Amino acid sequence: MRRLDAEALRDLARGAAIFGAGGGGDPYLGELAALRALEEHGPPVLAEAAELPDDALVVMAIMVGAPVPLVEKLAFGNELVSAYRAVAELLDRPPAAVMSPEIGGINSILPIALGAQLGLPVIDADAMGRAYPEIHQVTLTLFGVSASPFALADEHGNTLVLRGVTNEWVERLARAAVMEFGAICPGVGYAVSVARLREAAILGSVSRAQAVGRAMRVARGGKASVIDAVLQITGGLRLFTGKVVDLDRQTRRGWSMGRALIEGAGEHRGTLMTIDFQNENLIASVGDEVVAMAPDLITVVEQDEGTAITSENLRYGLRVGVIAMPCDQRWRTPAGIALGGPRHFGYDLDYAPVERLAAQRRPLPARHD
Repeated sequence: MRRLDAEALRDLARGAAIFGAGGGGDPYLGELAALRALEEHGPPVLAEAAELPDDALVVMAIMVGAPVPLVEKLAFGNELVSAYRAVAELLDRPPAAVMSPEIGGINSILPIALGAQLGLPVIDADAMGRAYPEIHQVTLTLFGVSASPFALADEHGNTLVLRGVTNEWVERLARAAVMEFGAICPGVGYAVSVARLREAAILGSVSRAQAVGRAMRVARGGKASVIDAVLQITGGLRLFTGKVVDLDRQTRRGWSMGRALIEGAGEHRGTLMTIDFQNENLIASVGDEVVAMAPDLITVVEQDEGTAITSENLRYGLRVGVIAMPCDQRWRTPAGIALGGPRHFGYDLDYAPVERLAAQRRPLPARHD
């Protein structure tokens, strides 16, 4: 076990934004909450799953809803602890640790803030290896772990506990309730033993995100390429460089949904990239050619600083780079593709790994400067 100081939390937030694939909410807001918890309760403790007994229970904390209203409605107060207590009182033994269901964005920081408040360690793992927009889109679902009981709480003192017959039903019921809670609120669920967690979760992902954030900080301080530092650790690929020239974004059914259009620059001059997103970036195309798709990660970064730009922070005129990273192998199984691939989101596409698409990519058109 190790304690996370302020610099570690900042590194984690920075790296988690890269793995958020455009979603997960602005990690800066989560960083603020974690730093506040650090100040009030002392350094949070990060633990490996192997350091806890097999029968120890772990619960997951997650923000549910659209990231856009989170900018104006930072829900990290008593409602987070209320959701935790609503679940804990229904379990046969108290939870021994908390964990994030996703390493992307704000949800990588949320359990750290909760763990600091409760005096519980945070497991160095997650259940996505990225961010996804729906509660049931976790590797735990692939391994038959139930999300129920699942609790939601808001800043007004309302608490709702859901028991769904499937994890998909938990998502459907929670999504409807969240709209009444102001389009976003914290939730707690997925009580699971450490023994099952070791099999079903993506271990070491918090440390990996922290390592990415640290590499970004070092590269920036040394005037080196931040994007190169990210790609070296993640095994990712550069897809595109350009400027955001159009953006269609709406909050619908508790998600931030839309499409961004990026006009190419440099070697991509004369071409256009479109990115479809539902909180997270799902499909990236250059012209009519798909170059990356979920469950692989598609992340838009600020061109010079390399900082990840979440879907709610995309703006006209931003000069950006677009990178893609291979997903965890669990998502490349038939069950993983069905749960997190393009057809799940309504796209008539068969999943192809980003590295295969890169090898098959058509040459760029000739430039005439």
